Amino acid sequence: MTKYSIVVPFHNEEESVTVLYARLKQVMEQAGDSFELVFVDDGSTDRTYRLLEEVAAVDSRVLLVKLRRNFGQTSALAAGFDHARGEFVLAMDGDLQHDPNDIPAFLEKLHEGYDVVSGWRKVRMDNFILRRFPSACANWMMAKLSGVNIHDFGTTFKAYRREVIQNIPLYGEMHRFIPALASWYGASICEIPIRNVNRERGKSHYGISRTFRVFFDLMTIRFLLRYMSRPLHFFGGFGLLGMGTGSAMALFLLTMKILHPRMSLVLDHGPLVVIASVLIVAGVQLLALGLLGDLQVRHYYTSQNPASYTVDRVVRLASPEEQTLFSERQNGTL
Repeated sequence: MTKYSIVVPFHNEEESVTVLYARLKQVMEQAGDSFELVFVDDGSTDRTYRLLEEVAAVDSRVLLVKLRRNFGQTSALAAGFDHARGEFVLAMDGDLQHDPNDIPAFLEKLHEGYDVVSGWRKVRMDNFILRRFPSACANWMMAKLSGVNIHDFGTTFKAYRREVIQNIPLYGEMHRFIPALASWYGASICEIPIRNVNRERGKSHYGISRTFRVFFDLMTIRFLLRYMSRPLHFFGGFGLLGMGTGSAMALFLLTMKILHPRMSLVLDHGPLVVIASVLIVAGVQLLALGLLGDLQVRHYYTSQNPASYTVDRVVRLASPEEQTLFSERQNGTL
């Protein structure tokens, strides 16, 4: 079995492909164990795939996965994880902002027994207002809401045990929350400082709009961590509160009507009648929504989830052992 799998998603990174491959190859060969490089082309429109194909054509340790279109970083990582065969899986970006020389530190922590090793861009080179300050706020909120005490959720540079990453469904933009989701499964997590260098080539695909989307993801991850398997506990609480408050108002109005038969509830307490009615109906709807959520959870756990990506082709050069085996079969010696 392959010891290490390095998963790298690429999207229009033609200027970084060959340089990153050479650096990864050098570092992993020095590690001394078997490894594979899983390169995922996430619907690139430049020469990225052609360059990746040339690399895969000369090195049997390179597995190239081409997606049919641009599905996003999370789906590209999911495709790489699904095709990785290593006992330990490392993920990093393909834009050369992650230094392959940091990989041995990740491997050391994995061998110490940790399930997830997360990189920490302790000294960042990004713009303070547009990147560093919003990122610091988001990371602080993620740590508080998820209960995972790490400083940097946003970086892709992380390492995992195979059995851990295979149990985490990835979709949307959930790759930054892998440590939080892994902790829900009981994984042990640690953090190590990594070098954060300026982008050497190409243009960044991230802008300030990405920061705002993180805050919506925060609400999602909070809900997933606390109520993923019991949504009725979340919606049912608000539903019962609405029904209880509305019923109390309705009981008050009924008592007033009994005590004052000539009183017109609509004319004298019209707003209160409307509020009570809305609260009761909304409470019933929230309870129904919670029950439907529980049914969906049951369906999730009893059926197979479809992949969040579509593969166009998978390219790998046959290793010398596989070529020898194929030749022997062709000659009828097996």
